[in-house]
Amino acid sequence: MTIREIKFPAPALRRAKPVRVLLVDVDGTMTNGEVCLQGFPDGSVCEMKIFHAHDGAGLKLASIMGIRTGLITGRDSPATTRRAREASMEFVIQGQAKKLDAYKAILVRAGVTDEEVAYVGDDLPDLPLLNRAGLAVAVANAVVEVKRAAHYVTTVRGGEGAIREVVEMILKAQGKWKKAIPQAIA
Repeated sequence: MTIREIKFPAPALRRAKPVRVLLVDVDGTMTNGEVCLQGFPDGSVCEMKIFHAHDGAGLKLASIMGIRTGLITGRDSPATTRRAREASMEFVIQGQAKKLDAYKAILVRAGVTDEEVAYVGDDLPDLPLLNRAGLAVAVANAVVEVKRAAHYVTTVRGGEGAIREVVEMILKAQGKWKKAIPQAIA
């Protein structure tokens, strides 16, 4: 991620202001979309995912600043479970090919409305959630249909700090960014 000041568009900032829950997809959003599988002679397989440090720091900062975070993904992965724990993510739902039921369940658990949710995705299974979320975000390398459904498209690709960018936008929209900075460096 290139270090630069991002000028977030006013309509996206307006949608970010009421956000209380940030939900994200994993493959292609928290990662660059590649899935590395290592096969072993005994037939077992080990999965490796690469997560960006800025995204983890951003998710932790969101949590510190009162934004609840979570993920909904079609794959089930121990690497994702570990990363979610490291990033202090509250809602972790894996193995959901159709994500809408999981999204609805999180809204009930969190006691929020669609308008209070930001969702970040990159591919077609994310469309039903993007169409409901108050702030729909596509990563820079998302498919065209997802970009069309989004209120904001990140300046960087998934797995390259896109989640961190969204956290910054939400906190700036809510007037919490300057208070967040010391929390990030504490």
